[in-house]
Amino acid sequence: MTTTALPAQTFTPTRRRFTVEEYCAMAEAGILAEDERVELLDGEIFVMPPIGPPHEDGTTRLSRDLILRLGDRAWVRVQNSVRLNDYGLPEPDIAVVRFRDDYHRNRPTPADVLLVIEVADSSLRRDRELKLPHYAAAGIPEFWIPNVPARHVEAFSDPVDGVYQSRRTIPADGQISPIAFPDVVLTVGEFLLGDPGSEGDETGTLGTDS
Repeated sequence: MTTTALPAQTFTPTRRRFTVEEYCAMAEAGILAEDERVELLDGEIFVMPPIGPPHEDGTTRLSRDLILRLGDRAWVRVQNSVRLNDYGLPEPDIAVVRFRDDYHRNRPTPADVLLVIEVADSSLRRDRELKLPHYAAAGIPEFWIPNVPARHVEAFSDPVDGVYQSRRTIPADGQISPIAFPDVVLTVGEFLLGDPGSEGDETGTLGTDS
């Protein structure tokens, strides 16, 4: 009697992605502590790095300038979440969003967002390699990375097929304006007071307009 061997069955593990609703339910249930600095990107929960004084100062100065100069033309939300899609709920340092009277019920979505800003100190590589592609894929029209140690702003805009087509580097003595509000002119060195020359390996510039 001949026995025919059955082909070996293989199992390919798949990633279990969390939805925004599941992520929020974990927070409500206490699985994620209230003071735990985490955010959801592409269904994965990421721990955010600690915020140091230069990061805090840059965020405070820049948000203050935007609030004063934008007035009642837009909301400036500081370290509040934006719902990118069903699997993404990041908490950018600053988000400039259109006026809506129901943000207490529904978070901003990409259609509401005019500009997101991630102030970068120790988080620079993470902001470039993780946050940037997610914001581009969601169609966020403009993204700034104020690079605290290098004292410049890396500005990205014009997302097409998940990639920002334009990128600029604005030095400390340069000026920058949100695309949505070209009359709001900010001098980089007035909100980034870091020590130039202490940037290390991760702070290389990205060049000029492209």
